[in-house]
Amino acid sequence: MDATQQDATARARELQRSWYGEPLGALFRRLIDDLGLNQARLAAVLGLSAPMLSQLMSGQRAKIGNPAVVQRVQALQELSSQAADGRVSAAEAAERMEEIKKSAGGSVLNSTQTTASTGAPTVRRVVREIQSLLRSVAAAGDIIDAAESLAPTHPELAEFLRVYGAGRTAEAVAHYEAHQS
Repeated sequence: MDATQQDATARARELQRSWYGEPLGALFRRLIDDLGLNQARLAAVLGLSAPMLSQLMSGQRAKIGNPAVVQRVQALQELSSQAADGRVSAAEAAERMEEIKKSAGGSVLNSTQTTASTGAPTVRRVVREIQSLLRSVAAAGDIIDAAESLAPTHPELAEFLRVYGAGRTAEAVAHYEAHQS
């Protein structure tokens, strides 16, 4: 790999860190380990080709272009944490992965990830999905630029973009809760 390719890979991984919280190689390896998958099976569950998954993992490609795939990644992250701490058995995890594989994504407000007690998505889950969706279509700097462009004529929309597209989750949760009444 020459210096130009190394620079491009480093930039892609930094973009992944800003969009997804960490480089996708690390995230996908954790999913593979926690859920007992191989790369081909992970690609199938996510709805990606094996070469696309490999490009995302290696930093040859920065962004997951399909919001439904981003939502499947989030669903697998939740399942992974449940499997890692023993809340979900291997058999249950396999069954849930089939459901995730079949999911079309859809609206972030119609999340299949719900709290056990109420059946409704948690505020934090909804906020994280909104953040992830925004960050899957634009980098934080681009979202801030868009917000600044909108601010003079559409201040509420500009605030939404700033808070959910480039802000911290805690700030977005507070914003969401303040605007629910």
